[in-house]
This record gives sequence, C-alpha cells and structure tokens, in this order.
Amino acid sequence: MGIITVLWEKWTEFKRDFYKITLAAMISPLMYLIIFGMGIQTTSHGEPYLNYLIPGIVAMSTMTGSFGAVAQNMSVQRLYEKALDQVMVSPTPLWQFILGQIIGGSIRGMYSACIIMLLTASIHTGLIFNGMSFFILFLNGTVFSTIALVLSFLSKSYADTPKYNAYIITPMSFLCNTFFSTDQMPLGFRQVIGILPLSQCSQMVRTIAYGEVPDYRGLLVLFAYLIVFSSISFLFIYKKKNL
Repeated sequence: MGIITVLWEKWTEFKRDFYKITLAAMISPLMYLIIFGMGIQTTSHGEPYLNYLIPGIVAMSTMTGSFGAVAQNMSVQRLYEKALDQVMVSPTPLWQFILGQIIGGSIRGMYSACIIMLLTASIHTGLIFNGMSFFILFLNGTVFSTIALVLSFLSKSYADTPKYNAYIITPMSFLCNTFFSTDQMPLGFRQVIGILPLSQCSQMVRTIAYGEVPDYRGLLVLFAYLIVFSSISFLFIYKKKNL
C-alpha cells in the first residue's frame, strides 16, 4: 500500500501539472533534434546522423525525466515541507516509500522518452524500439531515480538541485554516447565515460534500434548502479529514522 500511495501522489502531481511536465519533456529534446539532427547532415557508423541521434535523445530523456521528477520534489519535501519526517513516524514501511519514489520517477522518465518516440514517429528512419528497449529505458530511469534520491538526501538547500543538474546531468547529457560516439575520446577518459549509466543505456538502445544484438553486459552495469544507489538510499533513511 505504501508503494501505491507514493505512486498515487505522483499521479496526482502529474495530472495537476500535465501541460508543464509535457512541455518540459518536449522542448529541450526537440531543440537538440532540430539543431543537431537537421542542422548536421552527415552519417555516423554508416547510418544517417538523425538515426544515431534519436536513440540517444530517447535514452537521455529517461535520465532527465526521472532525475528531475525525484530530485526537486524530494528536496522540497525533505527540507521545507518536512514530509519525510512524517513518513518516518507513519506506519508506512520505509522501503515501500523509497521503492515508490524510484518507480514513480522511472515512469516519469518513460513518459518523456515516449513523447520523443511519438514526435519522431513520422520520420521514416527505420529505427526499432521493442520490449527490450523499453526495459532498458525503464531500468535507466530507476538508476537515475535512485541517484536523485541520494542527492536529495544530501542536499542542504533547494538551491543544491540545480547544481547537481549542472555538475552531473548536463555533462552526461552531452558526453555519454548521446550526440557523438565515445570511440573518438582519448584513451582512459573514454573508458570512464563509457561505464556511466547513460552511456550503457544509449549504446544498447541504439544497437537494438539498428536491428542488431546489443552487448547485454550493459544491463549488469545498470543493475550495479541501481543496487549501489538504492542501498545508499535505504541506509540514509533508516539511519535517520534511528537517530
């Protein structure tokens, strides 16, 4: 019931701010598609650049959508509304609260990704998005939801959230196999960028979109991030409860 309660809260928030959330999910990816996809007429890995770009934008949307849905709300609820303190003293199991936040954030990221898919559906690219693609995108959303949870627990003020976007989300948006391949990066730096979750997600989704078999070791990387950051979330909230 705790998970359903959190998801219902997310649904209520989504209905209230439907137009704002939808526009926010559309504007930046559309600008990237127009500027880079239509402005740069070239090929990448034997494919038109737009075919390379769209899977990366879709993967990036799950990151930004999931992270934004959790980081801002949790920071406000924890620091100003003191909603987290109320959850602590309620009969709701804390693991259900955390799981609800993670699932709700990932669903928001999937919504952002689906908008981009719909907007680009009229472009005859031949790209494939199947069930495995959606699973990878959902998993990527859960990873960034847990990262957002951890950072929101560490926030000292509401102003910290934009800083996290500037220091973490924006660099990954541009570097992690979204707009160009990591293959051309310097040795060492390429390996560091390649192991980041968005790089793994973009690569797998793009490979599937081309009709090829992806390297499913990327799933292990995403699950590793999910386990680490969800564990940190649980440790934080249960430690706070026992203070």
